[in-house]
Amino acid sequence: IADWGGFMYTVLPTLALAASPLAETARFMRTEMVDVLSSDYIELAKAKGLNKVGIIYHHALRNSLIPVVTIVGPLAVNIMTGSMVVENIFSIPGIGEQFVKSVLTNDYPTIMGLTIVYSAMLCVVLLITDIVYGLIDPRIRINK
Repeated sequence: IADWGGFMYTVLPTLALAASPLAETARFMRTEMVDVLSSDYIELAKAKGLNKVGIIYHHALRNSLIPVVTIVGPLAVNIMTGSMVVENIFSIPGIGEQFVKSVLTNDYPTIMGLTIVYSAMLCVVLLITDIVYGLIDPRIRINK
């Protein structure tokens, strides 16, 4: 299982990285949808005679996405740091494998450089999370 020869070799590492965050996001999304669908404004939309698909997509989904986006940012960071372990287990050449090798060999310049790279990726992911907040909920946008 530890080789890097083509597309078939990406299936197991992808499952190893994505299974836990995907399950956590789905569970959290379901919990938020159940909470939102039991709120008063959803009952009002049903009483007005709106169809179920419209209620879910236009009213419930947008309001339940805000808490989900909150956990997606840190989950993306967990995937980036988890890739270090997965790259070593499956012998995938990448930044994570290089980071672990540099720690084991006390290669301090590489450790510092890769720490800066991972920190920059963390900042970009959290910035994207904040931008998505503004797209989902206009009340969160910064007004001039």
